[in-house]
Amino acid sequence: MSVCAVKAITVTSMCGIIGYVGPRVAHAVVVEGLRRMEYRGYDSAGAAVITPDGISVRKKAGKIGNLDALLASDPLPETGIGIGHTRWATHGGPTDTNAHPHVSADGRIALIHNGIIENFATLRAELRAKGVEFSSETDTEVAAQLLGDVVAGGADLADAMRAVCLRLEGAFTLVAMDATDPGRLVAARRNSPLVVGVGEGETFVASDVAAFIEFTRHAIELGQDQVVDVTATSITVTDFFGNPAESHPFEVTWDLSAAEKAGFDWFMRKEIFEQPRAVADTLLGRFTPEGALTLDELRIPEAELRSVDKIIIVACGTAYYAGMVAKYAIEHWTRIACEVEIASEFRYRDPIISGSTLVVTISQSGETADTLMAIRHAREQKAKVIAICNTNGATIPRESDAVIYTHAGPEIGVASTKGFLTQVAACYLLGLYLAQVRGTMYGDEIAAVMSELASTPDKIQQVLESLDQITDLAARFIDTKSVLFLGRHVGYPVALEGALKLKELAYLHAEGFPAGELKHGPIALVEEGTPIFVVVPPQGRDQLHDKVVSNIQEVRARGALTIVLAEEGDDEVTPYADILFRLPKVSTLLQPLVATVPLQMFACDLATLKGFDVDQPRNLAKSVTVE
Repeated sequence: MSVCAVKAITVTSMCGIIGYVGPRVAHAVVVEGLRRMEYRGYDSAGAAVITPDGISVRKKAGKIGNLDALLASDPLPETGIGIGHTRWATHGGPTDTNAHPHVSADGRIALIHNGIIENFATLRAELRAKGVEFSSETDTEVAAQLLGDVVAGGADLADAMRAVCLRLEGAFTLVAMDATDPGRLVAARRNSPLVVGVGEGETFVASDVAAFIEFTRHAIELGQDQVVDVTATSITVTDFFGNPAESHPFEVTWDLSAAEKAGFDWFMRKEIFEQPRAVADTLLGRFTPEGALTLDELRIPEAELRSVDKIIIVACGTAYYAGMVAKYAIEHWTRIACEVEIASEFRYRDPIISGSTLVVTISQSGETADTLMAIRHAREQKAKVIAICNTNGATIPRESDAVIYTHAGPEIGVASTKGFLTQVAACYLLGLYLAQVRGTMYGDEIAAVMSELASTPDKIQQVLESLDQITDLAARFIDTKSVLFLGRHVGYPVALEGALKLKELAYLHAEGFPAGELKHGPIALVEEGTPIFVVVPPQGRDQLHDKVVSNIQEVRARGALTIVLAEEGDDEVTPYADILFRLPKVSTLLQPLVATVPLQMFACDLATLKGFDVDQPRNLAKSVTVE
């Protein structure tokens, strides 16, 4: 499949993969790495090692704890090479048999896989015709059996991997080991993340640096359509045709403690409380000594930015809502028309893109497949692309013309919190930078906005210190079946994000609406006792504030229970709020940075009280890495 081909692919999400070769006990390294990547998939987990007697495998449906229990009763041998996988089920249900690793028919090859192999049915039929029997329902076993077949024909493991990759269609990361070559791992990637950890006399391959951060901060990001052949002391990178290929070394700037819970019951709660620091880090160091605003890696000449006549923001899920906030700010500050697109729909509607279009992509992981394919399509149309991303060296920033890193640190909770706030902050930076380049704001105006932005971490902290009321509120609504959210202007995407968090975590029906749309249909949902969160714009914002107050009266008159988020000193809302939560004063465009936090905590607390797994909600994984 062509790298840039426009092709529909089955939807899936991240799996966690890790391989290790070195002097440590391999299965211990592998299982601990899986534990730190369980947010990437938790339907099953497994590990395999090479022993003098061949490949030994243990795998179990369910979370890592199930694998731990299996290993306690039936431990893997202590060897220096192993691979492991934590799965989000796609082909085949979450069963012991479908769990990875998968082993070739002759027992010689073990393989793990992240992604989707589109042409698995054709390949499986071909292998069955050769007499190969399959034990699972997965597309991954097809890759394992195909690799085993090529190796059995006399090919070296790396050569076999390259040959197999040229036959596979779809998106994949593969890691394999050969029982007859016990000091070596071979891995490959296409449209799915793969990173190499470089230690002292040991080497790691994984889908996430979190898997090996305990042992090394030195890493190499693999490029598109590359194969890496590693031993404990050597790393060789080629393309799928065997030609030497360039890789990208980098150093991880956070340590293991950043991926631990630090005393919180959930990673998500920890990440909510990390938001003041995350936003501050995202804003840090953005001015040159001359006082000009600067971005991370800008490879677009200012003259080209001045010629931009349209901006399209492309993103998915929570990142899409950050883009909706960005639209208000960018249009206000730059006077450039700005559209916000759901990435999965972008290419398929034949968007109007030209060389004067600027496409902005937002992705926490930098590997979101829908977004990646959208930017490839945009670049084919000669548009310039700026990425907003939290992952250094990921595919999306590498394939973009510029990048703004959010510096949020690792986000382990599947439901994004600090990812959203830092994306919003980065979008503000982009809007102000474009205003500076295009001359639509004076330097002192930009400095004034940046000064207010710099004060928002303290205001987010102020919100965090007053969340007891939200926790009590969650207990009150533990049996609620439906919750509505209303907002206007930038409060509308905040309402959408609040509803999404409840859907993700508490499995409730929750909807966000523009408050002005109430009378056009949604008000029919309101009945006695319906909880409705209302994000009230700051006072003095044209007529928006008064209109939202009127909306509160409308729903309250029909029996709704109103939970109002309004700034300090706003007394006009008090008579109409059944429950009133005060927000620090900020200007309208910056209000999402403070208004979103109580909604995050409400979802977290309600899901906790209902007994749900907050960090690993059902049916979800952290990022969608295949279309």
